[in-house]
Amino acid sequence: MSLIQITYRLDADDGSTGSFTVSLESGSLELRLPPETSPPAWTALDHHRCPDCPLAGKAAQCPMAEALVGLQAFATGIDSYAPMAVTVTQPEREVHSKVSAQRAVSSLMGLLIATCGCPEVAWLRPMARFHLPLATEEETIYRATSMYLLAQYFRQRAGSEPDLSLQGLRTRYQRLHDINVAMAERLRSAVGKDAPVNAVVLLDLFAKAMPYSVDASVAELEYLFRAYLETGETDA
Repeated sequence: MSLIQITYRLDADDGSTGSFTVSLESGSLELRLPPETSPPAWTALDHHRCPDCPLAGKAAQCPMAEALVGLQAFATGIDSYAPMAVTVTQPEREVHSKVSAQRAVSSLMGLLIATCGCPEVAWLRPMARFHLPLATEEETIYRATSMYLLAQYFRQRAGSEPDLSLQGLRTRYQRLHDINVAMAERLRSAVGKDAPVNAVVLLDLFAKAMPYSVDASVAELEYLFRAYLETGETDA
């Protein structure tokens, strides 16, 4: 099976350097990880397990935690606000930027979380396929709602009832907040400094706010679609 590969190179000002290649199966978009012979204790499923985890009694290790092992080891000891140069190489393009360590780690962490084997976050994989490194809050709102509404189009084509109210998106982000809280506790038990934990917190700021601000956030993007509203068109 062919792979889609996205590589993050992270260079901190203190000389710390990390290179992470995220390999995704082209069909399922599931993360391919090298076999881990001795996974850290904090990756055990029951270590700060998420509430109502669907893998309880079915797996020994948390797939999301396993996906973050390498990044956690790199980020431990790096100050969250230290400047970090980021180079992201994708099949289509290469992106360069300099941001805080927690923002750099958060961007890569979001990609790993979306593609890990956890069934609770599989709905994020379309965003991973069209990954936008270091996305702003407005870009993330646009991408998340666009992804969800396109999913409703495919649901309707398959004979299911589409959710145009975005209620399902609110529900998914509420669940994602619970998962992020549990993951932050896992990482807190494993790290020396705060970069990995703060990266999860940064991800969670959006996940926590999204259920309560879907309408307001989406309304802020309405000006972009003036051409659709002014013509009064209903059919292509």
